[in-house]
Amino acid sequence: MPQQAAPKRHSGLAAAAGVAAVGGGVVAGELLAGFASPSLSPMTAVGGAVIDAVPPGVKDWAISLFGTADKAALLTGMALVIAAVAALAGVLEDRRRFTGAALAGLFGLAGAAAVLTRAQATPAALSLPIVAALIAAFLLRFLIKKLKAWRAEPAPDGQPRRSFLQALAITGTASAVGGAAAGMWRGAAIAVSDARGRLSLPPAASPAPAIPSGAEAGVAGLQPLVTPNPDFYRIDTALSVPSVNPDEWTLKVTGMVDREVRLTFAELLAKPLLERHITIACVSNGVGGDLIGNARWLGWPVRELLAEAGPRHGADMVLSRSADGWTAGTPLDILTDGERDALLAVGMNGEPLPLEHGFPVRLVVPGLYGYVSATKWVTELKVTRFADDAGYWTPRGWSERGPIKTSSRIDVPRSGRPVSAGAVVFAGVAWAQHTGIGKVELRINRGPWREAELAPGISHDTWYQWKLAADLTPGQYEVQVRAADLRGNVQDETQRPPAPDGATGFHTVRVDVKS
Repeated sequence: MPQQAAPKRHSGLAAAAGVAAVGGGVVAGELLAGFASPSLSPMTAVGGAVIDAVPPGVKDWAISLFGTADKAALLTGMALVIAAVAALAGVLEDRRRFTGAALAGLFGLAGAAAVLTRAQATPAALSLPIVAALIAAFLLRFLIKKLKAWRAEPAPDGQPRRSFLQALAITGTASAVGGAAAGMWRGAAIAVSDARGRLSLPPAASPAPAIPSGAEAGVAGLQPLVTPNPDFYRIDTALSVPSVNPDEWTLKVTGMVDREVRLTFAELLAKPLLERHITIACVSNGVGGDLIGNARWLGWPVRELLAEAGPRHGADMVLSRSADGWTAGTPLDILTDGERDALLAVGMNGEPLPLEHGFPVRLVVPGLYGYVSATKWVTELKVTRFADDAGYWTPRGWSERGPIKTSSRIDVPRSGRPVSAGAVVFAGVAWAQHTGIGKVELRINRGPWREAELAPGISHDTWYQWKLAADLTPGQYEVQVRAADLRGNVQDETQRPPAPDGATGFHTVRVDVKS
């Protein structure tokens, strides 16, 4: 029987061994995190550190490109980078002993450094990247040793070849299966999801006012007046959804207060809860963007909790903190305003908050962009001053207070989609939270402004729907929309990007009218 030919050094088998070995180490770290550090794994720590380090302009670009899929895009990018470095580690280890293993060790140290930047860092979380690196280095040495044995002694029976390929296949398969298990285990947050499923929210002491007749414009393709939970946008810095057990959740009020207050979830549910429709928006929402939604929220007014604590003279800001360490700085006067229903929300559209939208408790504040108000998985309210503290985004170049700008959007027809000549119906939404919309106007090909039919809003804290029919002959048209609030202030025409305090400009669509 002829001897089995030895593989060439540059056949790629060493690179494959590196990918399988490092993949095994990463998966092991994620699985161990399920036992030792449920709130922080090596991957989520590194991802969080990457999010923190990326310049605001790059974040804006990522959100504009990927929208609410930005987390998946980041994870995919991380996986590709890890695979490339792992392949390099395999090639280096094949050429010189321990060089690839050293590269895996550097990865582990980088992961440990990332853990130290996270609010949930614990000794167990800190050890996991090191353990993952050690496992990766061991597997790499094991696989490369078998590869070299095949290369050094090609045998007639093919045993060294089979031994290497079997070890490679087993390691790769175990990594793939373990990775799927870790993703399901950590991503689904099974225990918290079960707790949410068993939760029955109390009825509101103050139910949401009925939606006015005619508030729905009744135009096909228009976004619903109330956004369904599965369609509600999600923008935050949490690479994986924090798992917060409602039975263990507490909210503490600290800082410049007469009395520090602690509130449990059971105590919160026992409070007289309000139900209100409130539209919230992300500051990264571009002109005409969809990072905005309207929901029926159930919660307790933040002003009631702050009144129990007694803010001291001189305080002007509340720094809210999430379970994952993220912070937002909200003006104290807005949270204590008796005319503004800022809520510690526990319900969304008639059900407990979805996990990704802050279960068990989040902040919902009318009239402010989410980066200064909409803290999910909230665990602390620190009464302080803008001069002394800052939320997560302010040191990164965003403005301090973030009031939502009056804006409007054309939903129908979609830009670039052909429509038939005749009566073309335009429809969309407009918002001026906590002030209310007074008028919406359209202009075609920079002609005169025409007032649209404005549906009654649910409240001044929600968006409004509008529609207008225009007789159009075949051709191409540029259509713009603008809104004015109930005080007569017209939205800003100047085209500005989201940074540092929200995008401005008129949403413009181009419509191709066919005969």
